[in-house]
Amino acid sequence: MPRTLTVSDSIVIHATPATVYAQVSDPRLMGHWSPENLGATVRGEIRDAYVGMVFHGHNRRGPLRWTTRCTVLAADPGERFAFRVHAIGRRRPVLRGRIATWEYRFDAVDGGTRVTETWRDDRRGWPDALANAFDRLATRGHTFADFQRANIRRTLSNLKHVLESRPTPS
Repeated sequence: MPRTLTVSDSIVIHATPATVYAQVSDPRLMGHWSPENLGATVRGEIRDAYVGMVFHGHNRRGPLRWTTRCTVLAADPGERFAFRVHAIGRRRPVLRGRIATWEYRFDAVDGGTRVTETWRDDRRGWPDALANAFDRLATRGHTFADFQRANIRRTLSNLKHVLESRPTPS
């Protein structure tokens, strides 16, 4: 069975595209809403996101913890933020390879911003059977597409809750 390589979902948040972008494009804040990410360490100067910015994402799924190396691919304020995950490891991202690309789009709508989060599986060279077996082991029985579909829904819901119910995190 061929695997699903892209998963996407959207939510409307009652905030401006600039406000939502400012939060999502700071990888250090992702732990406020992601079910797996604990935040990130930005390499080099800490400033607004820019294409080529590198950060290490700190993640947890149950008892497992890992770190990823990510590079920003798009940083268009109020419009689009995207990054590629291209290395992974327990404490340091030492295993290099195509892993995933994450993208966030921000569209002004009546009363706020439609935020669309998209995950793309970049493991294109993996045979489907091997990827599916690995995915089911790593996610306790799910494909990564199904697993990420649920994570995206939770991330967007948490982001909406955080941005609509209390002052902006910093």
